[in-house]
Amino acid sequence: MNRAKKVVASVSTLLTRRTFYPSPTFRCDPLPTVSANSESHWSHESLQPSPSAQELRFSRRRFCSGSSDKRITVCWNCGFSSEKAAFLFCDSCRSIQPIDDSIDYFQIFGLERKYELDGGSLEGKYKDWQKKLHPDLVHNKSQKERDYAADQSAKVTEAYRTLTKRLSRAMYIMKLNGKHVNEEETITDPTLLMEIMELRESIAEANDSKELDQIRSQVQEKLKQWSDSFVEAFESHRFDEAVKCIQRMTYYERACEEIVKKL
Repeated sequence: MNRAKKVVASVSTLLTRRTFYPSPTFRCDPLPTVSANSESHWSHESLQPSPSAQELRFSRRRFCSGSSDKRITVCWNCGFSSEKAAFLFCDSCRSIQPIDDSIDYFQIFGLERKYELDGGSLEGKYKDWQKKLHPDLVHNKSQKERDYAADQSAKVTEAYRTLTKRLSRAMYIMKLNGKHVNEEETITDPTLLMEIMELRESIAEANDSKELDQIRSQVQEKLKQWSDSFVEAFESHRFDEAVKCIQRMTYYERACEEIVKKL
């Protein structure tokens, strides 16, 4: 009788060993053969993660990473959240929003981020924004919204002035691409320096508006030539050359300003 109990206990122990599983996310290979002189053990290979578990964990990490890259904006008034940055109004309650510095000047006007722009399209979009931000349209809003509207209007004007001129637009698009331009850096090209000196003398000696207009036309032509050179260098990612183009554009832009002051 005692011998029979020992046999039952041994069978029970063996069944318990065979039905043990470490974790639902692991695959268990068949147990190795148990000899009389060795104890059963788990090999490293027998505890490999199942393919489905690997794929599941990977997809979760990828989803979370992608979600963290998305920028969510939340309306200060109603709490409405959106992945689309609201430049002026909340899409839900239509309350005026504070300035979002992540929105660049091109986005304000719905333009592609490139140097060459359609001046007429830019001006039209600017006028549309100014109409929406006119003080008469926000006079019945709260003080907070009126302040936001004033800030938005100032940014629209700044964006328009920046994108309208070749020089400031070139410097701004370089800035968006992480390239700093020191427009005050001295140019050592003797040919250019001599040309600039002669140009300033011509402006100073001009006696009437007709003569000044002629000089301005010549200067603007030079400005356009260097602007075209900038486009070619910028689009080819020759940023050092693009910086030199901007520095030369700076001289001609200042000459234009001198002419305007004298007219």
